[in-house]
Amino acid sequence: MTTDPRVPVIPQAPEGLSRRARYFVEGHGLRVPHRDLKLFREAWLKQGIPDAEIDRAVAFQERWGGLALPPAPEYEGGPRVLEADAPEGSAANGWRFPAGDCRVSMAHGFMIGPGGEFGIDADHWTPLHASTEGWVEALALASHAGYWAKSITKIKGSAVEDVNLDGFEPVPEVQGLADTWWRGKDSLIAIYRGEASGFSAPHCLRAHIYGGLDAWGLAGN
Repeated sequence: MTTDPRVPVIPQAPEGLSRRARYFVEGHGLRVPHRDLKLFREAWLKQGIPDAEIDRAVAFQERWGGLALPPAPEYEGGPRVLEADAPEGSAANGWRFPAGDCRVSMAHGFMIGPGGEFGIDADHWTPLHASTEGWVEALALASHAGYWAKSITKIKGSAVEDVNLDGFEPVPEVQGLADTWWRGKDSLIAIYRGEASGFSAPHCLRAHIYGGLDAWGLAGN
């Protein structure tokens, strides 16, 4: 593996994140050495991987590669380190590439989809957020809400469908697809549908309700 020993341990957050997410990345993350994917271009081209898909993986690696973040609330902790690898797929079915190895043994892997979506490859491909930025924003919001909430309620399975979202609005920065965040007058709700969708398993539905939040706890921006 080719790495850059000059990579700083304390990461600089990529542009475009909220202040809350920038603090999360720079205050709680680490940057470790990571591969230069440009060195694999010729080998990947010989394997039939399109040049444009290699470019996407290289761009991801340059922006996110080597970034280690605290564990995610769900998905058994999330990727250990964000790290791209060889794209896989086809023109007919779309191309994806790995987003980083799992922290523990899991029945799915983290992937970047054809449109840049951050998701899981389980029984079938399931986008969680519209971008990697959305995934990182969701991690930051969970960390922030977990610190400031007076109560945290966790709900599983079919009971998630009964969570009342009247008076709540979606949190736009998380760019939710299968996973969504909702903001109310004094609480935040995270709904995790990724594994339920990826495995066609409704019992895997999860929701976390962070209650008793003041204005700072609701936003933190």
